Amino acid sequence: MSAPLTDRPTLRAVFRRGLALIWRLVSMHPVAFALGGLGAAAFVGAIVAAAVVVGNVVDDLIIPVLDQGASSQGRLWPAMAAIAAVALWKAIGITLRRIGAGWLQARCQADVRENLIDHMLRLELRWHQRRGVGDLLAVADSDAGGATWILAPLPYATGTLLLLVATTVLIFLIDPLLAVVAVVSLVAIIAVDVWGSWLMFNLFEAIQRDQGNVGRVVHESFDGALTVKALGRESYETQRLRVASETLRDKISSIGTTWAGYRILVEGLLGLVTLVILILGATRIQGGAITSGELITIAYLFSLLTIPIRVIGFVLWDIAHSSAAWTRVQAVHDASEIVTYGAMGSREVGTGAAIDTTPISFSYGDDPVLRDLDMPIPPGRTVAIVGPTGSGKSTLATLLARLWDPDSGVIRLDDRDLRDFARSALPGEVAFVAQEAFLFDDTVRGNIAIGGSPNERAVAHAAAMAGAAEFIDTLPHTYETLLGERGTTLSGGQRQRLALARALVRTPRLLILDDATSSVDSSVEAEILESLKRAELPSTIVIVAYRRASILLADEIIYLEDGRILGRGPHEQLLRIPGYAKILEAYDEDSGHAASERVP
Repeated sequence: MSAPLTDRPTLRAVFRRGLALIWRLVSMHPVAFALGGLGAAAFVGAIVAAAVVVGNVVDDLIIPVLDQGASSQGRLWPAMAAIAAVALWKAIGITLRRIGAGWLQARCQADVRENLIDHMLRLELRWHQRRGVGDLLAVADSDAGGATWILAPLPYATGTLLLLVATTVLIFLIDPLLAVVAVVSLVAIIAVDVWGSWLMFNLFEAIQRDQGNVGRVVHESFDGALTVKALGRESYETQRLRVASETLRDKISSIGTTWAGYRILVEGLLGLVTLVILILGATRIQGGAITSGELITIAYLFSLLTIPIRVIGFVLWDIAHSSAAWTRVQAVHDASEIVTYGAMGSREVGTGAAIDTTPISFSYGDDPVLRDLDMPIPPGRTVAIVGPTGSGKSTLATLLARLWDPDSGVIRLDDRDLRDFARSALPGEVAFVAQEAFLFDDTVRGNIAIGGSPNERAVAHAAAMAGAAEFIDTLPHTYETLLGERGTTLSGGQRQRLALARALVRTPRLLILDDATSSVDSSVEAEILESLKRAELPSTIVIVAYRRASILLADEIIYLEDGRILGRGPHEQLLRIPGYAKILEAYDEDSGHAASERVP
């Protein structure tokens, strides 16, 4: 059901928005549009020429031969040649039009998606956390595709405008009265489609939103398949998807029903107008105003206009549809929370990075997570960050990697503000490894290199330091083994070690591990951290630690509580802080329980 008129944008606003979208898309690839327009113009010329040829064939060949008994000699072959030439002309026009339209739509769709994804990746994580992954997938897929639907019939519609002009002029030259009837009728028919597409604009917007909702539910169901099956909630998830899908189905059905109704109305009007033109034309022949051939020319031209009129209807409805889809695409482009970068490049030095801060504070909303932290770290040190749940450990780690920016204060790397680095420079000096290791649907080597071009020796060395070389050698094709989406063929610990190798292969000067070895055995974790300390890797290492073994390997420990640093120093010194000692006891209990569970 369509939205109330008070909630619907004006007819002028909808089509102004649609025309602006068309201009924007066409300007991306004007050559493709010009090719399609050239083909459409050639097609229109062929239609007009065909009408003239048919009329002349009737007057010069058919009537003289059939009615007057004239000989067809000298008349037949020129008529056949003219018809064949027009057919070839029309075929060339159709070919050029379709190639241009297809090229235009495909290239624009690819550009819209590329620009959309590029803008998304430039936005702060704060923005991403407010948007569902399924909804963003729908914007990048169905909305980006829907926004370019208007381009498919556009060259043909452009040619249709030329056809309307040419037809009107030709009919006026033959009989002004029939021309007035034809023009008024066409304007009325087009007005019907304009009104219908405007009425459906809000429903098109609702359909785009519901497609995003279906995408969200599907993504959650697939991404959380383990949890769904473990809890036996398959029926619940199926029902959720059924409700979302049926809501979308009902709205699409409503659009389809409305579209079919308008098409019946338009087709009926076209048939009625054709009948009126034939009746009026017959009276004009009787009055001697036109000949039979001229009436056939007019009727032929008007009958050929049925397809272009349909195309104009498609364009008008596609304007509403594409405008609704583009509204959601534009909402992403309008997001202004873009991470800004400087022009500073990375340094080629052989030591770990020094970290310095002015007191930094940060919050995700109204409640502060970090409060006036000041934590200088000398180069080459291994620092463990310890604290209770919600103390701000992971937040601090993401700030050090500039995945977020502090609300106040400055973080410096070797006296250089992190915000002054160029977009690609900081990841060359700082590597962040999260607890949840994300792997791509690629080979082991591809996941470690991740778009870079390190040599085989560097990849193998990074894998060895991360404790991954041993299990990689057991894979069917070692480093060339395909891992599948998210690396589901591997265990959690194996995924974490590959993620760590991915960070190490870049030889970062600052390595940040946010509980990045939580899924490996504590003895393996100790070996990995020891190998990092013994390696020639010139890294400063910051570890968000949850195990005693990890904490004791650090040169220094920072104890966080309620977003503040309550203690800093060696392990023995921090034992005097009640909160730190209590956390270590809890860590030891958890480790003991885990170890007992592994005993047969």
